[in-house]
Amino acid sequence: MAIAAEGTRFGVNGVNIGLFCSTPMVALSRNIPRKQAFEMLTTGKFIDTDRAETLGLINRSVPIQDLNKTALQLAESVSEKLGAVVKIGKHAFYKQLEMGLDDAYAYTGDVMVENMLWRDTEEGISAFLEKRPPDWQQ
Repeated sequence: MAIAAEGTRFGVNGVNIGLFCSTPMVALSRNIPRKQAFEMLTTGKFIDTDRAETLGLINRSVPIQDLNKTALQLAESVSEKLGAVVKIGKHAFYKQLEMGLDDAYAYTGDVMVENMLWRDTEEGISAFLEKRPPDWQQ
């Protein structure tokens, strides 16, 4: 996840000095649509935070004075969740991206079944249905 200060610019401008940004291309092409990534790589033009957010390069942009507060709020929001679920979810998220569609569905189905067998998941579902905070044992 990425939060940027308004006014930040993003670019891969090595092409402007005769150096194609091959290694930055790996991360860029995995985070935004390939046509937009290729345009950035071959033109060397920078994009602003509005465009970066639209493309999915960042989650959001905020005034610079709110940057640390917003990043901390995002981190706190994630930290309030069941840690084991975030861990299994993060691993599954990245692993399924490397698979074909059928394999990704099969794999994530197995992950979900494993997750459903956890005591804390049962507690979380019960707490939701009973409209109370969960009592995680993590």
